[in-house]
Parts: sequence; C-alpha cells; structure tokens
Amino acid sequence: MVSKTKKVVRSAAVAFAAAATITMTVPAGDAFAIDHIPCRGGENFLKIWSHNGGSQSVDCYANRGRTDFGGWWVDKISTGNNDLIYYDANGDSVKIERWHEITFPNRPPKVNSIEIL
Repeated sequence: MVSKTKKVVRSAAVAFAAAATITMTVPAGDAFAIDHIPCRGGENFLKIWSHNGGSQSVDCYANRGRTDFGGWWVDKISTGNNDLIYYDANGDSVKIERWHEITFPNRPPKVNSIEIL
C-alpha cells in the first residue's frame, strides 16, 4: 500500500513540475483589447468625431485591437500615436498612419469597425 501511495505522490509531483516548466518557458501573448476611453486634452489617443441621424459624438480609444463602430458617419479622425485601419460600409479598409489628422467635409465614410494596430 505504501508503494502505491508513493507512486501517486510521485506522479502528481512530476505532473506539477511539468506544468510549472511549461508555464515558465512559454511566453504570454500580447493582450489585444481596444478600450473606449474618456477624451482628455493633451493625450495622444485615437480620437474620432462622428454623427448618426441627429446625434453627434466624439470618442477616444487606446490599446491594440478591433471594435465595432456601429455604422456611424465619420467627420474627423486624429490618430495620435496609433496606426489605424477603419472598415467602412462599402467593404473597404483604409489604413491611416499615426500622427495624422483627417477630415471628411463632403463625403464622410460610414464606418462599421475600427482597428488600432
């Protein structure tokens, strides 16, 4: 009976050691979670001015990732220190490099989603 208990304890210890080794040697991946954040002056976040129906909005975003934009019409984009791709209702994707500000006074794009790279 003692040898059976020793085998169970030894097997558990080996399994624990293997799991610990894998955990320490496999690097954690990057977290990709775009965040909708409060807009503040002087910050270098992605900032988007948009409208839909009678509503207007100014939204700011930080961190990598992709999020739904709800098909709002975009009037202006300031990328700050972010590279951006927006996906419009026509199925097109448009990349805008960091540190750019673009306005769409005549034909604003209707944007379905945005992605910070």
